[in-house]
Amino acid sequence: MSAPWLVAVDMQAVFGDPSSPWCAPEYARASAGIQRLLPAFGDRSVFTRFVAPVEPRGAWGRYYEQWPFALVPESDPLYALTPPFADLAPHVETRSTFGKWDPQLAAAVGGASEIVVAGVATDCCVIATALAAADAGVHVRLAVDACAGGTASDHQRALEAMELFAPLIELTTVDEVLASL
Repeated sequence: MSAPWLVAVDMQAVFGDPSSPWCAPEYARASAGIQRLLPAFGDRSVFTRFVAPVEPRGAWGRYYEQWPFALVPESDPLYALTPPFADLAPHVETRSTFGKWDPQLAAAVGGASEIVVAGVATDCCVIATALAAADAGVHVRLAVDACAGGTASDHQRALEAMELFAPLIELTTVDEVLASL
């Protein structure tokens, strides 16, 4: 069995900046948890970035009608990884979808049979990524104290939903992950 990888979901300005409509209020907590995890994973860490598509298609068109502020190029500072991750991320995968798990991300983690997922927002990109990875047969350990939702109640509801997918998805903490490595 290969060593687990850390998948840090969307630790970006658009989700960490309090002035952003997409700010996750507990972003700092998630960031602190990921910073604690990083040294244990080193090069076995991948960060994802959510960006707007160049031309939204299908239902994404209506989505971006509600969120026009986000229709900026992927190079816009809005979509940058926040400090210190911009300098620490050994691997970065960029997607214009909520769920980041796909064949390219599976390849980026070397086909690992287990990943530790952390990041934002628990109730959007984190849950979409975790469920897709679990469906692909990857054991997902979700570091709940290294995640943040759109609101505290949305975070909790997403955790409760993912808990239903045990043993494919296992809710854990940063301390428990670090103790298991």
